[in-house]
Amino acid sequence: MGMFTAFDISASGLTAQRYRMDIISENVANANTTRTKDGDPYVRKVVYFEEKGVRGSDSFSHVLHSVSKNYAGKGVKVAKVLEDHVTPQNMVYDPSHPDADENGYVMYPNVNIITEMTNLIDASRSYEANATAFDAAKAMAQQGLQIGQGS
Repeated sequence: MGMFTAFDISASGLTAQRYRMDIISENVANANTTRTKDGDPYVRKVVYFEEKGVRGSDSFSHVLHSVSKNYAGKGVKVAKVLEDHVTPQNMVYDPSHPDADENGYVMYPNVNIITEMTNLIDASRSYEANATAFDAAKAMAQQGLQIGQGS
């Protein structure tokens, strides 16, 4: 593993978690959006990560070869951001709402604030862990340079 590999891994984690926090904040901001541009309620978005350098082949031999060839990790990247169509939308009875259907129900987004805040705490802690790892690698590199200076 090269000297700067630790910096690259931590930096990729910082970037990925920051993006995840951006998507979570978008979900929270749209928790009450009953009508988007296409006329439907907002749908919660979820970020998926994958290891950097993965070429998409999931065969065992490919994974084994890549692991034995490159034992050190390369970091993480955002693989995709998908809409959550598994969690149902919230139906709320409010006949006075302009988006109410003929029965008086309004379809609200499938955003649960408690879930989003829990995910935000998780992303924040992961961000902090990557920042701490970056600082530790930086301190080790600085100490290595000081050893070379002599007394």
